[in-house]
Amino acid sequence: MIIPSAPEFLETLLTTPSPTGYEAAGVRVWKEYVEDFADEVITDAYGSCAAKVLTNEEGPTVLIEAHCDEIGMVVQHITKQGFVYVNKLGGSDSTIARAKKVIIHNQKAKVVGITGNTAIHLQDQKNGGGKKPAWKEIYIDIGVTSKEEALKLVQVGDPITYEDNFEFLNDHILTARALDNRIGGYIVAQVLRMLKNVSQDLHVNAVALNSVQEEVGGFGARMMSYRLNPDLALVTDVTHATDSPGIDQKEHGTVMLTKGPSIQHGGANHPSVVRYLEEIAVKHNIQIQHEATSVRTGTDTDSIFYQRTGIPSALISLPLRYMHSPVEICSMHDVKLLIKLMFESIVGLKADQRFSVH
Repeated sequence: MIIPSAPEFLETLLTTPSPTGYEAAGVRVWKEYVEDFADEVITDAYGSCAAKVLTNEEGPTVLIEAHCDEIGMVVQHITKQGFVYVNKLGGSDSTIARAKKVIIHNQKAKVVGITGNTAIHLQDQKNGGGKKPAWKEIYIDIGVTSKEEALKLVQVGDPITYEDNFEFLNDHILTARALDNRIGGYIVAQVLRMLKNVSQDLHVNAVALNSVQEEVGGFGARMMSYRLNPDLALVTDVTHATDSPGIDQKEHGTVMLTKGPSIQHGGANHPSVVRYLEEIAVKHNIQIQHEATSVRTGTDTDSIFYQRTGIPSALISLPLRYMHSPVEICSMHDVKLLIKLMFESIVGLKADQRFSVH
């Protein structure tokens, strides 16, 4: 098995803005890539995109899914002096929002701004200086002096992202702004491309789904999984790598970079599907890690597994450091192992294979 490399696609996918609720540009990049090899590509009303490799109309269908949206901010208010106040999109962290270069996106152009940060010399330490700011305190300086000037550039409702960041720290450690979870979009696209190359040997149909609005409730995955009604779903998203300083592994578990993808246990994860993934990992010598899920996985798996009469589902996670920040880090070693696990799991499925807890 040869895992394809698509560095240009990866970089373009990760640097194209795709904030929650404003994913069109990011989905377009993914859609144009998979159209080159998929048998069919469809979209829905809110922008989620699915690409299919079809082998047998009457055969079972496997869904592989990743969400395409990233956290960000949105323009909420413009002052008389032209300062732009914001609110968050998804789980953005106000602690790291200040003193950053940001991009405001609208239909006209990209507008560069700086999130204001009062110099430490001028902060009132007795009245909250240096503490975590509320989102209502975060503002952007776009270099204008009036609301009228600002309105020529931006308007309320424009989405905002941090500046592009894509760089390899060495031959396999990648840092980027939106690894969560457009790296997942890269993964499912590569898996589908590989499945197309061996489609004559497959016993199932495969559908790769790039869903919108995961960061605010998994809404895109709900819509599309109901529509597609697959027989099995393998979801990929990032998980917290807990191997950096300051993280209590007794509380958050042990997940490490370069030690392979993490298999989730419990919650929405169907026990028979999880066992099958473990068997595939052993058979193909794929290093994996393990995590326990409490009530929810916090991913699109929670939106998919309960559709209709239930879709047997499992989450395969990519270890990620510094989640929900502009400098997320992952290992391409783990990415390749996750691609291999997902690919071999689908190739190994039989046409009459079903997953049950009984």
